[in-house]
Amino acid sequence: MKPGKVPETILKRSVLAQIKHKRPEVLVGAGIGEDCAVVQIPPDEVLVVSTDPITAASIEAGKYAIHVTANDIAAGGAEVFGVMLTLLLPDGTSEEALRQMMAEMEAECEKLDIQIIGGHTEVTSVVNQPVITVTGLGRMSAGRIPKSADLIPGQDLVMTKWAGIEGTSILAKEKEAELKRHFPADFIDQAKRLSEYISVVDEAKIAMQHGALVMHDITEGGVFGALWEVAAASNVGVEVDLYAIPIKQETVEICEYFDINPYMLMSSGCLLIGCDDGEGLVTELAGAGIPAAVIGRVTSGNDRVILNRGERRFLTPPESDHLYRVL
Repeated sequence: MKPGKVPETILKRSVLAQIKHKRPEVLVGAGIGEDCAVVQIPPDEVLVVSTDPITAASIEAGKYAIHVTANDIAAGGAEVFGVMLTLLLPDGTSEEALRQMMAEMEAECEKLDIQIIGGHTEVTSVVNQPVITVTGLGRMSAGRIPKSADLIPGQDLVMTKWAGIEGTSILAKEKEAELKRHFPADFIDQAKRLSEYISVVDEAKIAMQHGALVMHDITEGGVFGALWEVAAASNVGVEVDLYAIPIKQETVEICEYFDINPYMLMSSGCLLIGCDDGEGLVTELAGAGIPAAVIGRVTSGNDRVILNRGERRFLTPPESDHLYRVL
């Protein structure tokens, strides 16, 4: 395709034709000539909005794009119902690649009961790989709004799934040929399949039902970055046991190979939760088939401490995600 807005014929057959899943809140959705979406929100609810770009992944970028935004809204305590997409495609992108990207995103939206309600698609020479920006819309009760700034000293810190799972999956896909020269093929295939766990929608619902009012999806900067961010937002300290943080062996070995820190690696699929009864929440999550662990607690003051076999290490403000050291 040539630079500029995607032609109407291509837009119809390769973008709009892929959008099949619908939601009752959406009164006006994606369509030719429709520059705005219109949604109906009941008077006792609030609208929750989040936006994210995907630039690090080229393989399954559409899948990551939908889940990262859905996770943000779920961590905010809301139910995501719609997304708007901005697709910036390199000059020469084939229509088939566009159609496949849209079909991939629609498939993830259907799984999560989300409607693609609009957006913009353009071919431009200013990018050298597809850039996908997703703006998500969610709804929730106006009476109970979780915030990262509500951590209280004495609360438990719970983490779901495993550190670095998003970054591990991306590395296994983007660097597959190189990694398979050093690791067994089935080992790398297992690492690639970690992308199956990148949604936190289910655990966020369970955490809300358990009474948690602080949830933070762990994305860029990894576990260490997320711990710093929630502590800074609440002006509290944290004390976390490094060996309590769940991690997959695939992540450990791939990070060792690339000489990067797995706790500073993109971790979509992991939810950090502050609550009064961490062990009780872990039990509830286990009943739903979601692995989780109490990794530490909230403390008074401003010390953000990682315990490593008795040694105390102080966290520092988040730096660039270690995935970018490889890609």
